Amino acid sequence: MLVQDRAAPSPSPAKPPKSQIRDLATHQQIRRRFTEPKNLDFSTCFSENLTRIALFSLFTVTIVAFFFLYNTTDTASLLCFQSQSTHSLQSLSRPQINWNSIQVLPKTSPFANFLTEKWIVVSVTKYPTEELKSLVKIRGWQVLAIGNSVTPKDWSLKGSIFLSLDAQAELGFRVLDHLPYDSFVRKSVGYLFAIQHGAKKIYDADDRGEVIDGDLGKHFDVELVGKDSKQEPILQYSHENPNRTVVNPYIHFGQRSVWPRGLPLEDVGEVNHEEYYTEVFGGKQFIQQGISNGLPDVDSVFYFTRKTTLEAFDIKFDEHAPKVALPQGVMVPVNSFNTLYHSSAFWGLMLPVSVSSMASDVLRGYWGQRLLWELGGYVAVYPPTAHRFDRIEAYPFAEEKDLHVNVGRLIDFLLVWRSDKHSFFETILDLSFAMAEEGFWTEQDVKFTAAWLQDLIAVGYQQPRLMSLELDRPRASIGHGDRKEFVPRKLPSVHLGVEETGTVSTEIGNLIRWRKNFGNVVLVMFCSGPVERTALEWRLLYGRIFKTVVILSSQKNSDLYVEEAKLDHIYKHLPKIFDRYSSAEGFLFVEDDTILNYWNLLQADKSKIWTTDKVSKSWTSVKPTGNSDWFSVQAELVKNTVSTMPAHFQVNYKDATKNNHETLTVCSSEVFYVPKRLVTDFTDLVDLVGDMDLHYKVAVPMFFLSMDSPQNFDPVLGSMVYKRKSASFNTSSSLYSPKAPAVHPWSISSEQDFIKLVQQMAEGDPLLLELV
Repeated sequence: MLVQDRAAPSPSPAKPPKSQIRDLATHQQIRRRFTEPKNLDFSTCFSENLTRIALFSLFTVTIVAFFFLYNTTDTASLLCFQSQSTHSLQSLSRPQINWNSIQVLPKTSPFANFLTEKWIVVSVTKYPTEELKSLVKIRGWQVLAIGNSVTPKDWSLKGSIFLSLDAQAELGFRVLDHLPYDSFVRKSVGYLFAIQHGAKKIYDADDRGEVIDGDLGKHFDVELVGKDSKQEPILQYSHENPNRTVVNPYIHFGQRSVWPRGLPLEDVGEVNHEEYYTEVFGGKQFIQQGISNGLPDVDSVFYFTRKTTLEAFDIKFDEHAPKVALPQGVMVPVNSFNTLYHSSAFWGLMLPVSVSSMASDVLRGYWGQRLLWELGGYVAVYPPTAHRFDRIEAYPFAEEKDLHVNVGRLIDFLLVWRSDKHSFFETILDLSFAMAEEGFWTEQDVKFTAAWLQDLIAVGYQQPRLMSLELDRPRASIGHGDRKEFVPRKLPSVHLGVEETGTVSTEIGNLIRWRKNFGNVVLVMFCSGPVERTALEWRLLYGRIFKTVVILSSQKNSDLYVEEAKLDHIYKHLPKIFDRYSSAEGFLFVEDDTILNYWNLLQADKSKIWTTDKVSKSWTSVKPTGNSDWFSVQAELVKNTVSTMPAHFQVNYKDATKNNHETLTVCSSEVFYVPKRLVTDFTDLVDLVGDMDLHYKVAVPMFFLSMDSPQNFDPVLGSMVYKRKSASFNTSSSLYSPKAPAVHPWSISSEQDFIKLVQQMAEGDPLLLELV
C-alpha cells in the first residue's frame, strides 16, 4: 500500500450538538419575552430583565467566539476548541472485558493447516509491484497481502497469501466491525491472521519497498534468543538530558537535514549529532525500525520543500552505522512499512481507525513505545534495510494536519501517563481510554482496542506480563566509562533544493576526540584587555573543548562571571580554583595574549607539568646585580622561601639549580599546566610564600622546580611560537602556525579581532568557522 495512497475513513454525518439546540431555544424564548409590553421606566425595565440581558450577552459572546475560532488561521486553536467541546458533550465509557471468557476462534480459511513463524504483511491497492514480487522471494518468510475496496478483484501473486475483503469477512475477527473498507489500516486483520497461523516475527512492509540484498536476517535481529541470536551490547541514546523526549534517528545514519514523518516540527531544527552514547544489552529490542534508502519515511513538509516537483528523491543513509536503541523517556517515530515486530510486541501492531491514515502508524508507534516500557522492552533503529522508490506522487498534507498539531503534545502526555492496572492488556486499554479522553483519538479507537485485545487472545496470543519497573525513579548518572563514541558520517543530501557535498565526519570526530582528551581539564584564563568585549568570546572558543573555562581579570564583572585577581600574584588565586574543581584532571593556565592550538596538545602527558622551560625567550636565568634592583629583591624572596621549604621541595629545587646558585630563574609564564597529582604541592608552596610580594614570573618556575625535576616536565610547549615583542593583528597574523602547540603574542581587544583569530585557527579546527 502506498503511503501517499492511504485513505482516511469516511466520517459519518455529524448531528447538531445538543448545546447549540439548547442555545437556540433559549434565544427564541428571550426574544418572545423581550417583545411583551413593559413599563418604559428604564431602571425598572433594567432591574426586571437583568437576568435575561446577561443570558443574551453570554449567548452573543459565545457565537462571536465560535466564529472567531472557526475563521482563525490557527488550526491548533480550533482543533483544541473542538476537542474540548466534544469532550464536554460526550461521556466516554471504558469497556469492561472478562478476559477468561474469550473463546479461541476456529480457523476457517483455506490455510487453516498452514503454520510458519516469519511473516511479511503488506497492504495492496494495485496489481503486484516488482518490489512485492521480490519480497515473495525472501527465503523463510511468508508474504500476506491484505486487500481493501480499491484492490483489483483478480489480484494474485504466486507464493503469497491474499486476503480479499470477502476472505477477511469470513475470519470472524471482532476488529472487522471497526475497520474502514478503503484504508491500509485493514492490515490489522493480516496481523491477527499471521499470529493465528504461528507467527513469531512479523515484518510490517509495503509494496514499494525492496529489502536490500533480499535478506531480512542480514539487517534485523530476527532472533533474540537461542544460538542464532546476537547478544552483543547495542548503542543507546543518552538519557542525560531530561528535556529531550524525541530524537531524529536519521542524523545517526548520516542525514542530518532529513527528518522522519511523525517527528514534531519544532524538533526538526535539532541537527547536532550525539556527543556520546551509552549501551544496553540486546535481546529486548522487540520493535525494530528499519531505515529506508531512496524515499525514506518523510512528511509532506519535507517532500514539498526539498526538491522540484518532478524530481525523485534518492537519499542514501550510512549502511555501516551501528543500530541504536531508545532509552525510557526518549521516543522515535515508528512507521508501518519497514518495521520488524517480535511476538512480545505483537499487541503493538494495532493501527488506530479514528485518525487520518497518515497519522495512524505514527500514533501507533508512540503508543506502542510507551507501553513497551511496561515490559522492559525498547525500540531500536537499524541501518538501511530497504530501498523505496519515489514515484513522484502527491503527499496529502491535509492527512497530516492533525499529526503536526498533536504529536508533540502526545509525546508529552505519554511521558507522564501512569496506570495502576495489574495486567498488561488492562494497562493497554487504560492508555487507549486516556488518549481518547485527551482527544488524540476517539471512543471508536477505545472500542477498537478492546476488540483487538480480545481477538489477540482468540487467535492464541499469550498476554505478556508486566514488569515491576520504577518509571519515576531518578535516572542513573552516566560516568565517563559508560560513554561510547560514534561519529555519524555526513552524507550528501537534498537541503532546500541544494545538494550538500563533502563530508565533515573527520572534523566532527576530531572535535569529539579533543573534548574527550581535555573534557576534564579546567582552563584558567587571565584577561588583561577589555574583558567586557572578549570574555564571552573566549568561553565560546575554548568552552567547546575544556570542562570549565574560568575567566580572571584585574576588575570583577559579575554579569560575565569574571573573577577579580592580580596578575602579579596570580598563583595565589589558583588554590581557590583547585578546591572548587577538585575532580578535575588538571588545570591549564593561559593569558589572553597567548593562543592555544589544542589539537597539538593531545600527546601531552596530563600527569606531568607543562611549562615553557624549553623556550629560551620565555624561560631565562638572570644574575642579580646586587644593587637592590627588582631582580635582587625577587632573588632574596626566593631564598627566604626556599629556606622554609620541607626537605623534599628543597632537594628538588637545589638539584635543579645547583650550577646556578647566583642566578634567578624567570619564566614569562603565559601558559603552564598543573596536573592533579601536584595540586596539593602547589597549594603548599603558595602557603609558604604567604604575604611576600613574590612576582608570579619568579614564583611559578620556583614552584615547578621544587615540585619535580625538569627532566620529568612534558616538552609539549617547547615548540610553541614565541616572540617577545607585542604585536598587533597586522604583524602577529604572520606568526600564526596551526602546527604549533601555542602562539605568543596575539592581541585581542574587540569582536573583530576575535573573528580574525577564529579564521586563523580554522586551519587546525575547521568547525570553528561555525562560530562566525
